[in-house]
Amino acid sequence: MFSAYFELGFRHITDLNAYDHMLFLLALICIYQVIDIKKILVLITAFTLGHSVTLILATTKLIRINNDWVEFLIPVTILITAVVNIWRGKRGGGNMFWPYFFAAFFGLIHGLGFSNYLLMLLSREKDVFFPLLAFNLGIEVGQIIIVAVILLLSVIAFQLFRFKHRDWILVLSGAAAGIAIVLIKEAIFW
Repeated sequence: MFSAYFELGFRHITDLNAYDHMLFLLALICIYQVIDIKKILVLITAFTLGHSVTLILATTKLIRINNDWVEFLIPVTILITAVVNIWRGKRGGGNMFWPYFFAAFFGLIHGLGFSNYLLMLLSREKDVFFPLLAFNLGIEVGQIIIVAVILLLSVIAFQLFRFKHRDWILVLSGAAAGIAIVLIKEAIFW
């Protein structure tokens, strides 16, 4: 049972059809470089804690939000993160508290996206603790792999193609913002 839910969490975050979560991770970490690995791991953990809280609340039926709102709010989190990156990229520096705050707070919203899927699966389980733990661990491992791929691409961009870090942030954040706007439009007009 544990491995099945772990695999479901892993597949859920790495599913290319659920690219909105990957896009959020891209926007979230593109401001960092490989040397910032500790900051990145704290950031990803903040995101995981946020969505874990929402998963617990949703699977215990203490919180319930219409899926249409969730499908709207997830791309909004991507857009806000990307715009903040662009703003910071032009200014440089900034308070490092905000990325962690955004990660945790936006994790709450992304957890709602995970919860609808997980709630359907857990409806037939007597005990939800271990399936919920396994699902979260699967998501965390999937996130770490996604982050590793993004960091590898950044190393290639910086070393092979001589990207400047500021340009990397602006290009990726601009692309994430553009895709997020399309997703917001789809969520509004569906």
